[in-house]
Amino acid sequence: MAGPRRVAVIGGGWAGLAAAVHATRAGHHVTVLEMAPQLGGRARQIDSHGMALDNGQHILIGAYTETLALMQLVGVDLTRALRRLPLRVTYPDGTGLQMAAGKPIPAFLRAIATYPGWTRQDKWALLRTAAGWALRGFRCDPTWTVSQLTARLPAAVRDALLDPLCVAALNTPADQASAQVFLRVLKDALFSGPGSADLLLPRWRLSALWPDPAGRWLAARGAEVHLSRRVDSLSPRTEGGWDVDGTAFDAVVLACTAHEAARLTEGFEPGWAETARGLQYEPIVTVYAHSPETRLPQPMMALRSDSRQPAQFVFDLGILCGMEGVLAFVVSGAAPWVAQGADATMAATLRQGQQALAGQLRAPLTGLRAVNEKRATFLCTPGLKRPPMTVRPGLFAAGDYTEGPYPATLEGAIRAGLAAGSALDA
Repeated sequence: MAGPRRVAVIGGGWAGLAAAVHATRAGHHVTVLEMAPQLGGRARQIDSHGMALDNGQHILIGAYTETLALMQLVGVDLTRALRRLPLRVTYPDGTGLQMAAGKPIPAFLRAIATYPGWTRQDKWALLRTAAGWALRGFRCDPTWTVSQLTARLPAAVRDALLDPLCVAALNTPADQASAQVFLRVLKDALFSGPGSADLLLPRWRLSALWPDPAGRWLAARGAEVHLSRRVDSLSPRTEGGWDVDGTAFDAVVLACTAHEAARLTEGFEPGWAETARGLQYEPIVTVYAHSPETRLPQPMMALRSDSRQPAQFVFDLGILCGMEGVLAFVVSGAAPWVAQGADATMAATLRQGQQALAGQLRAPLTGLRAVNEKRATFLCTPGLKRPPMTVRPGLFAAGDYTEGPYPATLEGAIRAGLAAGSALDA
């Protein structure tokens, strides 16, 4: 093991903070440099209409073991911060997957067997296909898309369950999404023990779940955290180590966006920079709306989406965090709607909400804000080449976009940060 080192973490998102916490616990002298005025990256709090909102509605699941462990480490009370529910993909008409609490595999089998609206043939086809996935170790041809993986299943199964799960987990439409990554997500949810498939819905704003407590934890242990600090230059030092804007460090963790990491490395590692810059992205739009005195039957419900109905899910923020009557509609795989513009997306989502939730709304929906996270996630396609964690000795990348088996999720970011932090000790 190496001794204490001076470490710069460029980027204060979820991955960067995970790397910084790990390095600080290992005894290194850590400096976090974040270009934004707040920590959190693409999962943070924003303010609008006098309300504290998020830049998107993120879902955690019970299998996010590393994320949950780090949140506890920095003092987050998980019981208060997260609402735990069995996995449900339930539509306003009462149909949908509704798993019970307990071991995920038996719960999944029971949920399929009792799925309302499916025929016996639909259920048997999914159970037979899922058993085949499990027998093959949740592996498939790496060139397949999710649409190819599920092509032989009935349309009712694909449309009501698998395609919505795909776009929720990978933020990539099923006809473009990597089947291998999708199967890995299913494996972790179903085979990681009791509660692994549970939904953990945030009761607190995203900044309070991890970024802000992590920042306080780091500051209390002597780490430096600088906000509104964009790094202009990064270069290797002839005597070893790295020069970050004129300051010497023994090691550096690039936890900024892939685009920023490419900018900083293109002068000395053009191949790595080209791979990072070559990633394509898919936006997520979150439409916040208000309907006074409305309370949905569940804190999260699925919606049927198509070319005229943008959103796949709606969250009741009154149930989750006391913001009565505020609903958050999530549009994943949102590129076609972003092309139409924010006004068109808002109008279409409000129309969809009025129709889909007609039996639950106490008053007409009024739009509050449409938040467009343009580079929410990388497009998770088959055979995607992602940049490796190690850029050069002493220079590591940490982000959900680096090489690994996971899509762009909070757990993927946290694990990438921990891996980069561990590499500092080698």
